[in-house]
Amino acid sequence: MKTLLITGGSSGIGKATVDLFADHGWLVYELSRHGVSHDNVHHIDCDVVKAVSVHMAVAQAFQEASHIDVVISNAGFGISGAIEFAKEDDIRHQMDVNFMGAVHLTQAVLPYLREQQGGLIIYTSSVAATLAVPYQAFYSASKAAINAMALALANEVRGFGIHVSVLMPGDVSTGFTAARAKSEDGAAVYTNIRHAVSAMEKDEQAGMTPHKMAQCFWAIANKRNPAPLYVGGGVYRLLCFFDRLLPKRFVNWIEGRMYC
Repeated sequence: MKTLLITGGSSGIGKATVDLFADHGWLVYELSRHGVSHDNVHHIDCDVVKAVSVHMAVAQAFQEASHIDVVISNAGFGISGAIEFAKEDDIRHQMDVNFMGAVHLTQAVLPYLREQQGGLIIYTSSVAATLAVPYQAFYSASKAAINAMALALANEVRGFGIHVSVLMPGDVSTGFTAARAKSEDGAAVYTNIRHAVSAMEKDEQAGMTPHKMAQCFWAIANKRNPAPLYVGGGVYRLLCFFDRLLPKRFVNWIEGRMYC
């Protein structure tokens, strides 16, 4: 029986991934603040913002399973608002959950993966890491930081037989949209902020299903030599291709026209 360890597996993309792997007979350790154990799924309470909590949860999972094949760093949330009026505490919390949470998980699992001389770490990033979204700058920045860390990590751990990949989903219809912490501070100055965020959220709710992204994780997990970066969804793969092909000034202008 193969084993998956995943953070943020109690809802949305994470829950769909947990269910898919469990349905395929994998033993799944789901680490989150809210969750329940069932069938092949073992829930462990964990707050990714707290390094001690992550290390303790990971230690428990490895002690019980003795071997972990795939680790997915999926915990995250979003904030929106104008950069000029963003509060430092909100920015810090965004980075703490999305980026430092991934760092804490990475540092916790690597000693075990090195000891077993293999494994795969997959990070949930976003197309927004490449195509930064107006009024969602700090969410985009947190995901861009994950991409950079993952690429560097892939070279650091290659000698231990450990693979590292990133999945960058496009718009996905989940509870993530409703859970976004929205700030309209400065709306009198940035008069298009409400329209921009509303348009972005409309795209999300019309997006792909969480199961579609779970299938992407499943495909990556079963590759012999997974690539560093994957984009979730054919349309979004095309957009990222054009982003590499066309001048960045033009691509950024187009994105601004979409939302602002």
